[in-house]
Amino acid sequence: MSNSNLFLKSGFVRAPLQNGVGRYVCQLQRIVLKFCKSHGGSRGLRDYIEQDLVDFASNNPSVVVYLKPRRHRSPVVVAEYLNGDRVWMSMHNKTHSEITKWIEVLRTQQGDVSATRLRKYQYTDYPSVQGPWTPFTYKDPKLNVAELPDPEFGANNRLPMSATEQLKIMFEKKQLEIKPKEE
Repeated sequence: MSNSNLFLKSGFVRAPLQNGVGRYVCQLQRIVLKFCKSHGGSRGLRDYIEQDLVDFASNNPSVVVYLKPRRHRSPVVVAEYLNGDRVWMSMHNKTHSEITKWIEVLRTQQGDVSATRLRKYQYTDYPSVQGPWTPFTYKDPKLNVAELPDPEFGANNRLPMSATEQLKIMFEKKQLEIKPKEE
C-alpha cells in the first residue's frame, strides 16, 4: 500500500455501475444553497437563484432543492447523493456562470468518489490477460453499424410462423374465396 492511501477512507463503489444502460437514475438526491441576502460574496448565487433555479428544479424533478438564507456568511452549496456522500463547495465571489457550471457538475457526478480508495469485491492471484467478459464480447461487429431493427440480427427470422399468423392467413384466404361468390 502506498502512502497516498493511508489517510483515505476505503470503500466499494456504491452507485449503480451501469447507470444509463436501461434508464438513467440521477444520483443527486438533494442540493442545499446557503447564501446571505446582503453579503457581496453571495451575489453570484443570488443571481443564479433569481434566474436559473426554477428551470433547474423543473428539469430535475428527482432532486430536492433547499434554499437557506444565512446572515453574514459565505455562500455554500451542499450536495447529497443516493449513496450517502455529501459534497460541500464554497461559492464565495463566484459569478453566475461559474455557479451554473458547478451545479451541473454536482448534478452529474455520483458523489465524492475521488476521496475514497476503491476496493473490489473479487480478488484473484492470476488476473485475466484478455480483460473482463461483457455481454458484447462475442457479438458480431457488423452490429455496430447496422440500422436496427434489422431482420438479419433479430431472433424472429429463425422462428416458425406463430399460430396467430397462421390463423390470419387462413382468414384472409376464406375472405378471398367468399368475395368472388358474392359478385
